[in-house]
Amino acid sequence: MHDLVIKGGTVVDGTGNAGRRADVAVDDGFISDVGLLGDETAQRTIEADGLLVTPGWVDIHTHYDGQATWDDVLAPSAWHGVTTLVMGNCGVGFAPAKPDRHDWLIGLMEGVEDIPGTALSEGIDWDWETFPEYLDALEPRRWTVDVGTQIAHGAVRGYVMGERGARNEAATPEDIAAMRAIVKEAIAVGALGFSTSRTIAHRAIDGEPVPGTFAAEDELFGIGAALGDLGAGIFELAPSGVAGEDLDDPKKEMDWMCRLSAAMGRPVTFALLQVDPYPDVWAELLDESLAAVAAGADVWPQVAGRPTGLLSGHHTSYPLFAAIPAYQELVARGLAPDKLYEALLDPEVRRNIVSWVPTDESEKAQMRRTYDHAFLLGSPPDYEPGPERSVSALAAAAGCSPLEFAYDAMLADEGCGLLYVPILNYSSGDLDPVRQMLLHPRAALGLADGGAHVGTICDASMPTFMLTHWTRDRTRGERLPIEWVVRKQTRDTAALYGLSDRGTIEVGKVGDFNVIDYERLQLGSPRIEADLPAGGRRLLQDATGYVATIKSGVATFEDGKDTGARPGVLLRGAR
Repeated sequence: MHDLVIKGGTVVDGTGNAGRRADVAVDDGFISDVGLLGDETAQRTIEADGLLVTPGWVDIHTHYDGQATWDDVLAPSAWHGVTTLVMGNCGVGFAPAKPDRHDWLIGLMEGVEDIPGTALSEGIDWDWETFPEYLDALEPRRWTVDVGTQIAHGAVRGYVMGERGARNEAATPEDIAAMRAIVKEAIAVGALGFSTSRTIAHRAIDGEPVPGTFAAEDELFGIGAALGDLGAGIFELAPSGVAGEDLDDPKKEMDWMCRLSAAMGRPVTFALLQVDPYPDVWAELLDESLAAVAAGADVWPQVAGRPTGLLSGHHTSYPLFAAIPAYQELVARGLAPDKLYEALLDPEVRRNIVSWVPTDESEKAQMRRTYDHAFLLGSPPDYEPGPERSVSALAAAAGCSPLEFAYDAMLADEGCGLLYVPILNYSSGDLDPVRQMLLHPRAALGLADGGAHVGTICDASMPTFMLTHWTRDRTRGERLPIEWVVRKQTRDTAALYGLSDRGTIEVGKVGDFNVIDYERLQLGSPRIEADLPAGGRRLLQDATGYVATIKSGVATFEDGKDTGARPGVLLRGAR
């Protein structure tokens, strides 16, 4: 008798092969058989006739570093079929941590990743100082997903160099040797890699760029040598130029990344997005990454499956008209959500806000551009909106000003209506560049940022979007094969991080699955919930159509409901 049999589903196994009707058996947490199992019995059988059966999604770019210490669900990623996640990205994390640097590390994470500092302060117990002690603190915990982590440059630099590291002073040879030793120890005890950030857009809550932003090559190569010494781990970064600061920066970054990968014999993965000032640079960098392979480098641009878009609402961190004095005065009153909604319904309050006109011509031009590039999100959400859904176009059709339209749209759903403002990956007004990025042979799918940017962005739903939009619903361009999309976010992401024990439905692999009603699969609308420690607020987004999500042979979610099972463990090192 098997522990579990998923019977009669259409198995899309993560290898890229065409889906086929098959049964899948799981014993002791691992896949024990795939095929037509006839009358073989199981302690539990899931009838999957007419349903899609895939491996569990492997999300390599999250920021649950603090949340993982107090939360065993790790939503919203877990709600979207993720069964394995990697945190510690972009050079920010919480280990190593000297006792007098806790507040500084919280401020760093709050500034870079928009996670409320009050929630982190109340939620984290700080049962560690060193990185090995951090893993020891995580070890006994159980989650809905398996959790792997990386050691972050910001924490390492602050630990070794103190204020000099925090203020981005140059590292001495002694500093570099100490950082290398810490990173080597972290990789040896189970860190999946090392991460850093070099984009000026990443700043601590005090405005200081994240430590390591301006690190010289001797520091980067010195730390990277730790990975080379052990022949393990990945080097992850948010590169300079990722937010469009300087056209030359991305190309300079590519040069040293390729040389670093070749020198240490380990993969480097870096964030790659389309930015409005230089909308075609991404294509050049993809080509350069492919050419670098011939020179002995192993470089993987990490791309997103949709635009990075700000969500503008009355309860998000980015209301579209936050600069309007009358609105600032209203928000400063700190009203509860229901009271704020009542106030916004007041005709005089509305008139004072929507009648505002910038006095500066450049501000007027900026406002017009904003309205042209802000869209009604809708329900279900539309992440590839046409120009007809812009605030400018909808306001013109309704015979009102864009400001009036935005005000009323955000008042929908009792004041919880949302507008969508794509800021990256949408320079052409469609997702054709994103499609080209995804299809590139060196592109890794990531950047969903689960656990981060909780007041403005909710992209942890990207794994679900990859199926709904790219394989089924897209109308403004070509779609992608479902077998390819499944492989892209299972086998390929797992392999990049050395997690070769998962990502496909094959005998001997970890028993992680999604059982999906493909025709019913649908993203929910993002919403604000005050469910973080200290009453912290965050954007959450769920989905319908996941009949079951299974981690190591145990169902963690059924029809979107948490079963209470927590089979997920800490992953130490490559598998």
